[in-house]
Amino acid sequence: MKIALDPYMLRHVPLTELPGVVAELGYEYIELSPREDFIPFYLHPRADKATVRAFRKALDAAGVQVSSVLPVYEWSCPDEENRQAAVRYWKRAIELTVELGCPVMNSEFNGRAVASSDSERQFWRSLEELLPVFEREGLELRLEPHPYDFVEDGRAAVDLVRAIDAEFASFVYCAPHTFHQGGDIAGIMRHAGSLLTHVHVADSFDHRASSGNRYIVNPPSLADRIRVHQHLDIGQGEVDWDLTFRSLAEIGFDGILTVCVFAWEERARESAVFNREQVEQYIAKYFAK
Repeated sequence: MKIALDPYMLRHVPLTELPGVVAELGYEYIELSPREDFIPFYLHPRADKATVRAFRKALDAAGVQVSSVLPVYEWSCPDEENRQAAVRYWKRAIELTVELGCPVMNSEFNGRAVASSDSERQFWRSLEELLPVFEREGLELRLEPHPYDFVEDGRAAVDLVRAIDAEFASFVYCAPHTFHQGGDIAGIMRHAGSLLTHVHVADSFDHRASSGNRYIVNPPSLADRIRVHQHLDIGQGEVDWDLTFRSLAEIGFDGILTVCVFAWEERARESAVFNREQVEQYIAKYFAK
């Protein structure tokens, strides 16, 4: 099992200094999420071969590896021009991931919740172009349902990944999205079984509480277009962490656990250390038997 850090709260640290900082925080793995100098959100990657070489040199010096690369693109967008651009960006991101020597890419289904059937059609169209590239390059593709994706429910998302029917495609369980996935942690994990290869670790509040009035949107007409969730330190929200790790142990999980807390940039390093220690304690409690 690998414990990785999504260093989004440290995105202002220069890329070649990032591995050293991550090592100081006690991590051996980085999940490289979008950052402006490498792969930005929704835009064509910015890195060139020299950037990759310099980053790999820094990784080697720090004894840190990139466990996964996480691009976010509109590859399920109902607008065809946007979808085509996203596929082009994906192909370049794949090239960079191969040059990094990283075997895993993970991302979101994307699309639009209010245009779910159109978005799913575009998703499959993009996969027709990209799956052969993943297979040729020997990369794994791991996917998660994100709030406001065209699929948000956890079981439905597992079924969608299963329908891809490729050995290199699997499921990411994102804990801070628990309540948008339906709230059934154990049931979704059991439903996924061996398809569950990756977990994102952060806490969140249950937006469904208080008869759905915990978060009030004004004007109410926008409620179907807005999703509220957090990426908090473990213990600050309402995710059941004992149930989470017990369920992972029951299905024999042995993948990547990525700490992806985004809420505390003013204490990013302290948060990274705290959450790593929490993950290690839960692993010791439920897996060391």
